[in-house]
Amino acid sequence: MTVFGTRPEVIKVAPVIRQLESIGVETINVSSAQHRDLIQPLIEHFDLRIDHDLDVMRPNQTLSGTSARVLNTIDPILESERPDVVLVQGDTTTALVAAQAAWNRRCPVGHIEAGLRSGDATNPFPEEMNRRLISQLATFHFAATTRNQQTLLSEGIDRNQVFVTGNPVIDALHWTLQRPRDLQDNDQIDLQAIGQRIILLTTHRRESFGDSMRANLEVMADFVSEREDVSIVFPVHPNPAVRQAAEEILGNRPRIHLFEPLAYPEFVVWMKRAWMLVSDSGGLQEEAPSLGKPLLVLRKNTERPEAVDCGATRLTDGSATKLKEELTTHYLSNEWADQVRQLENPFGDGSAAERISSALLQHAARVS
Repeated sequence: MTVFGTRPEVIKVAPVIRQLESIGVETINVSSAQHRDLIQPLIEHFDLRIDHDLDVMRPNQTLSGTSARVLNTIDPILESERPDVVLVQGDTTTALVAAQAAWNRRCPVGHIEAGLRSGDATNPFPEEMNRRLISQLATFHFAATTRNQQTLLSEGIDRNQVFVTGNPVIDALHWTLQRPRDLQDNDQIDLQAIGQRIILLTTHRRESFGDSMRANLEVMADFVSEREDVSIVFPVHPNPAVRQAAEEILGNRPRIHLFEPLAYPEFVVWMKRAWMLVSDSGGLQEEAPSLGKPLLVLRKNTERPEAVDCGATRLTDGSATKLKEELTTHYLSNEWADQVRQLENPFGDGSAAERISSALLQHAARVS
């Protein structure tokens, strides 16, 4: 059984589900629908299905309320389906509660993207604590990198339970890039002027809300207004805190384009066309090196230091002033972009799903 509910989760579990099904493993797909509108196009793109929909979201929901609804709705499904393993991905509320529910049923948990740590239990919130707690519940830890593996070992996880697999987001990216029909231009892309330096912007994390996000958006607005060859493409997250700030600060400005959330193939097209990426996303830190795109991370820290160490990303330290400095430096010189185009992606080679499936099958063989 694989449990997911957000857009990043679907992108990262899709290659694993497809790989398991290709070798004859029976799969059960459970959606909490944390991001209902955002995940449906991904379900179609990756040709997946949803076997159980928990439908947990409510207006103005709290983290505790969402957690309670996931726990209450998934437990009867676990009782009736009796899966051999429950797979969760990353650090969402859905992932943590599904892992807890499986633990309560004495069902082994497999954690995809295990071993990420920012070093600050409150940042990102609540994701950092979610991923630490899942590590205490999991039987199988699928780490993207050797650094993630070492983190888990240092926390006392049995070496035999940790598997370095790469991150399946790279599998998903490669799979999408190999489907030209899915990557064709659409009307939104045709609106863009040829020759513009396009900044692809995303921001959605809770710790970015409020003054920090507004300051960053002000810097972005000023940067574009002062340079006629720069445009911003911003797929705006549906969270009201993000949408309100985006519309107030970036709305109705020349060369700044606010879009509804994009389907994943469309988003991949924008990544390919971008001059640079600016984001607080974790997934982009993993994808950007494969596309040779420099990424400014709108955060004080990152649980993906490999991206910083290899030179693909730079942190703004949560500072709007640092963001402005980095944008200006990159505008005046192509040195960083030239370096990034030569890098190998530290998060994998596109074979993570095969490695995860192999580890699960080895377990099945041992217990059969």
